[in-house]
Amino acid sequence: MAGAVALAAVRAGALTRGGGWAALVVGTVTYAAGGIPFTLVLLAFFVPSVALSRIGRDRKRALVDIGKAGPRDALQVLANGGIASACALAFALTHDLRLGWAFAGAYAAATADTWATEIGTLARGRPRSIFSLRPVATGMSGGITFAGTAAELAGAVWLGLIAAASSPLGAGGAGLRVFAGIAVAGIAGATVDSLLGASVQELRFCPACERTCETDPHACGSPTRLMRGVRGLGNDAVNLLATVAGAVAGAAFA
Repeated sequence: MAGAVALAAVRAGALTRGGGWAALVVGTVTYAAGGIPFTLVLLAFFVPSVALSRIGRDRKRALVDIGKAGPRDALQVLANGGIASACALAFALTHDLRLGWAFAGAYAAATADTWATEIGTLARGRPRSIFSLRPVATGMSGGITFAGTAAELAGAVWLGLIAAASSPLGAGGAGLRVFAGIAVAGIAGATVDSLLGASVQELRFCPACERTCETDPHACGSPTRLMRGVRGLGNDAVNLLATVAGAVAGAAFA
């Protein structure tokens, strides 16, 4: 199953070849550790995210200032699914239910953040910084829009519903608590992503284009200089930390 989904995503242009191999590893570990219930949670993140990435693809590719655009590579796949995979493996080894909650919380955070990004970049209005509320360039980390925030909430709710319906966490009449806990964990993780993106993530400046960006070099080929944030802390690292926050919040609800 994992191989077929990864291959389909590569052929659809949603993943690079390296991203496909990373997705295969994540899917295999998830199925081996948690069986069908955990795999359904993974697919609830992966399939809609791939579908959303195809909406407005040309407009998203034109966002030259952001860290990565186009098909997701191996680092992006692991940034979104690595923590959840580790939680699933630990759950299989220990049977500690908190790790199952952490697994679902990590994917809820990844889902909420991905939906917010994919929909928010297509919003008509200009994003505003989550801290200062000043306008920022479309697609830049830490920017929020009404459409993106609504998509974030929808993604968290979606993953909460799937976790409650399909996971062992929903057994014993605790479905409503699982839904609420995982949904809140997703919102918490996505909020952490925005806060980190607006504060400690690298923000750079291209002197040739005289504009801020997230890459070095810029899309124009010119070297950029660090304006704000921690050197080397890019979008992938922030996504990883967001899933950590989602996993911690999920485990806390257990």
